[in-house]
Amino acid sequence: MEPEKERTGRTPKKGRKRRRLPNKLVGASEVMRDRWDLEERQQPEAKKACLSTILLSDTREITHGQLCELLKYAVLGKSSVPKPSWCQLFHQNHLNNVVVVILQGMSQLHFYRFYLEFGLLRKAFRHKFCLPPPSSDFLADIIGLQKKQIIGDLPKGMEGSLPSSSSEVSINLQNDPIVKKYGSKKVSLTRCLLTKEEMKTYHFPLQGFPDCENFVPIKCCGSITNNSPLFGLDCEMCLTSKGRELTRISLVAEGGCCVMDELVKPDNKIVDYLTSFSGITKKILNPVTTKLKDVQRQLKALLPPNAVLVGHSLDLDLRALKMIHPYVIDTSLLYVREQGRRFKLKFLAKVILGKDIQCPDRFGHDATEDARTALELAQYFLKYGPKKIAELNLEALASHQELEAAGLEPRNTAEVVQQLNTSVLECLDSVGQKLLFLTREADATEISSSKNCQTIKCLSNKEVLEQARVEVPLFTFSIVQFSLEPFPPNLSEEMSKRMKIKWMEMSTVYAGPFSKNCNLRALNRLFESFGPVLSVTLTLESHQPHLCIQYEVLEGAQLAIESLDGSLVEGTCIKVQRPVTELTLDCDILVNELEQDSENRGTIYLSGVSETFKEHLLQQSSLFLGLEALILPKDLKNGKQKNYCFLRFKTFGSAHRALGILTGKNWKLKGRHALTPRHLHSWLRGLPPESRPPGLRVIPPPSEQEAVQMLNLDHPKIAAWRWGRKIGKLYHSLCSGTLCLILLPGTESSGRTDTNELQQQFTRQKR
Repeated sequence: MEPEKERTGRTPKKGRKRRRLPNKLVGASEVMRDRWDLEERQQPEAKKACLSTILLSDTREITHGQLCELLKYAVLGKSSVPKPSWCQLFHQNHLNNVVVVILQGMSQLHFYRFYLEFGLLRKAFRHKFCLPPPSSDFLADIIGLQKKQIIGDLPKGMEGSLPSSSSEVSINLQNDPIVKKYGSKKVSLTRCLLTKEEMKTYHFPLQGFPDCENFVPIKCCGSITNNSPLFGLDCEMCLTSKGRELTRISLVAEGGCCVMDELVKPDNKIVDYLTSFSGITKKILNPVTTKLKDVQRQLKALLPPNAVLVGHSLDLDLRALKMIHPYVIDTSLLYVREQGRRFKLKFLAKVILGKDIQCPDRFGHDATEDARTALELAQYFLKYGPKKIAELNLEALASHQELEAAGLEPRNTAEVVQQLNTSVLECLDSVGQKLLFLTREADATEISSSKNCQTIKCLSNKEVLEQARVEVPLFTFSIVQFSLEPFPPNLSEEMSKRMKIKWMEMSTVYAGPFSKNCNLRALNRLFESFGPVLSVTLTLESHQPHLCIQYEVLEGAQLAIESLDGSLVEGTCIKVQRPVTELTLDCDILVNELEQDSENRGTIYLSGVSETFKEHLLQQSSLFLGLEALILPKDLKNGKQKNYCFLRFKTFGSAHRALGILTGKNWKLKGRHALTPRHLHSWLRGLPPESRPPGLRVIPPPSEQEAVQMLNLDHPKIAAWRWGRKIGKLYHSLCSGTLCLILLPGTESSGRTDTNELQQQFTRQKR
């Protein structure tokens, strides 16, 4: 939620303190509802630049290249460069300045360890996400000063849509993701198969997994060789009361012959035929009598023991079939793309094979055509090898299509790649602007010598801050770099462990007392209704039994405390509380501040959601105005949807109204306002596991000398507080219409991905 200054569009005069509204909510519910309704009905304000990261994945992770995409687009807009692939920057032409602040030496660990000290970062910056460990050329990476990569001849399929260049150019093939994975030489069929670990990662159905208990294995007693037969597979689905179910299956053998094409009648009531994708209608499916079990039996009879199935996003097809097959080639993963993204089947068909599929004038997709296309793509890869694919520079061609979709058309292939490889400096030069780089003299890099860079070298961080407050408003694009002393490795490791323990203890509750004859099964169900439970332990140290419940998410523990503390359970008044340790003493304050975090404002947490929750929510979307995103976490091991979710709304009022509806008698869910942003979930998963049992831990009192040392100005907590204030001063000196990014790069990682060294990025538009 935007701070008061942004909503009113006014900045308080210097020297005057703005009167704060009381935190306590007063007045009847009708008054609050009127306020929220007024918020929704307000007249639209003048257009302002606005960043949205709804497209960003649940892990909240982006690469240095993706960050560079945003910076270039912020400078030039869609008239010259493609839009960022991971976010949306609305009304870019209303953006006045871009400021990148780098806190060299700080990492995510600083932010989470001293969360309460970084008031501005958690309250004013709504978008927070992670970057990989910094390289030795960190600045060059984020502003795009990498080696140029240009493409040569185009595939025949693209000649009509992308004119070729008369100049012969070449690519640095070693950096192509396909060559990185497969090498440059031709590969065998077995090399293209997904490994068991890859199938596990990409949520393919596997034997022994909890969500695949009723899946039918395809006979596969034969050994796989380079001569094993390939079969293209594609399925179409519809939405039923139980989720997605199969409506059509097509199987194509080598040579393009269709050996199976069946319509299938789902077992459950259909709520959406998904006709625009499947081409299936009620009229088409009405006379069909074939069921899923018939298709499973037919498929098992058709496929030989050493068959290899080929498809595009084949995991979805196998799950629709409720079948397991260990030998698969997935063309969405075979044609590897940068940053974990995937090329669409339609794009690969045009670029690689020169054929048009899934045309908009056709009625839905043709499953047989899609199965045949996936098969031909696998055969092309085996015939020509990774090097030939890499020479096509698929990434450049995909970006060309984005430009065409925006109504732009580069003149030749060299221009396409030039736009991809243009640095921020070159973007600024093209509009007659310079980059301002403020840093300490000892930390100057090669960017300082660039002709289009105005570098100001300072003797200290204090001087950098003073210069920045004066110079930054004068430049379109600025980089302000501060240098801080990083944590020593041993201290970082110890602090990471303590952070893991802290969140574990905050997500743990003790409940009791209960009678010795209590129904443990019923109590388990009760506490699981508030959120996913990692463990439930019966504690017998007290006179009467207590339960220790460790939740997966902080919201589950907080909801259990708010709902059950002081209530009657099985005839006994119980107390529900967190363990009291040195790490949870400020827990109430921290929970309150987490709820006020700008990324959590407008987000609600719900427990008890079913697999069909998304469909029901969409069917009644008119009840939930302002809904921006639905986050449905999945189990990393089996890919199964968990029983909780997060809903993100445009305003706090919309979120509060939705929470009232969803926890009412019609939906019967349990929920509250969110406490943990998505980037925090990602970071906590990466920390080393800790087995310390929650509970009271006695710490020997420090000596007088140690206590004094802990309170001196060099203590990391004091340093965090001081830097939080310094960033606040710089932020408040920025003019309106400024895109401000704060980077916490951590330290260099020599070839390893250490969670402690992940960068934290905060993005904010100042209006």
